[in-house]
Amino acid sequence: MAQSDYVVAIPPLTPDTHGLFGAKQFASMKKTARFINLSRGEVVDEAALVAALETGEIAGAVLDVFQQEPLPEDTPLWSTPNLVVSPYVGRLRTHQTTVAELFLDNLDRYARGDTLINTVDKVTALLLIRAY
Repeated sequence: MAQSDYVVAIPPLTPDTHGLFGAKQFASMKKTARFINLSRGEVVDEAALVAALETGEIAGAVLDVFQQEPLPEDTPLWSTPNLVVSPYVGRLRTHQTTVAELFLDNLDRYARGDTLINTVDKVTALLLIRAY
């Protein structure tokens, strides 16, 4: 993450990923980096993200999901500098179609005993993220 211009959070929400992106991870990012969460609100420590943006620790962020939905009117997220709040548009229909097509393709591959597309080694990926 220290060399990334953009860090995009897309892990599933599990006990291991709850609060996965917090002060330590934001501190490890470049000051010019931007953070994007398309996963679940609970994978991000929102207070740590607000602090990182307010102090200029990172350049910007986009949140499409939140710890509390709908987003309360009094949340500091609305007024945090360099934070774009989007209304859960990461799940657009074209994306759902693409995911469905990928699933069906992988189902066919699985039935044939072929290698699946877009597999993730969850242990390695989680260890890599936690290292920051």
